[in-house]
Amino acid sequence: MKYLVYGASGGVGRGVVNLLLKRGESVIGCTRKPSLQKSEINLTWIEVNTESPEKGTAFLKGIDKVFLMSPPGHMDQYSLLKPWIDESKKQGVKKIVLMTAMGIEHAPPEVPFKKLELYLQESGIDYIILRPNWFMQNFQTSWLSGIKKDRKIYFPGGTAKVSFIDSEDIAKSVVGAFEDSVEKNRAYMLTGREAINHSEVASYLSKATGITISYDDISSERFVSMLLENGVKQDYANFLAYIASALKEGHSIAITGDVKYLAGKEPTKFEEYAKENSSIWI
Repeated sequence: MKYLVYGASGGVGRGVVNLLLKRGESVIGCTRKPSLQKSEINLTWIEVNTESPEKGTAFLKGIDKVFLMSPPGHMDQYSLLKPWIDESKKQGVKKIVLMTAMGIEHAPPEVPFKKLELYLQESGIDYIILRPNWFMQNFQTSWLSGIKKDRKIYFPGGTAKVSFIDSEDIAKSVVGAFEDSVEKNRAYMLTGREAINHSEVASYLSKATGITISYDDISSERFVSMLLENGVKQDYANFLAYIASALKEGHSIAITGDVKYLAGKEPTKFEEYAKENSSIWI
């Protein structure tokens, strides 16, 4: 079986690649800078370019199954990934696993991510859509600077609870979704097995590191400003602020069994994640 993984050098994509290679599968990994990636047996790196969405689609010839996800920071996911769906159909790809985001099911059809989901559903290709909740890994990437510098989690989430998910569990769910035995042509909601608020997150991080870390429930305006200072584009910063505000309406509290069904294991608890990665925040 031959697989193509879009975004193969990112957190989720790299996890998918590693799991497939362990099974002895042949993988083509898509990345912006293939020359920086490590060569491995059964793995071929190719260049993709978000400015030219069709670049790299020729490598879909001979591919059996595809994983698609939009790189963070890009708002028009439809234009970015549509060429890959079109070429997959042309080349006879057997299945596409598409990762979007939890809550997209409630979005109007003109929203790019929702438009992309609908396009895949109508393509005639067997598919599975994965909609993960907020990543635990955000606390070691996007929110890391505040934690390292001020020992604070800066986020406009109020007291809302979130069923945070480990990106490794997402990768395992992607590989599980490739299996022919799982129910296809439907969407799965990927969540952790508990819902906690950001104050509880701070408590877990404090316990794991031995450092007092607190949660600062900042305004949406300040949140956007901080994102802009860290190089995030205006439209994407506004988008992140919008979906962050949705937490307070309870849209991220749900807990499902979809990770266990797809990955064959219970999802990681936040306390486990914090202990395993404690050195990151010290």
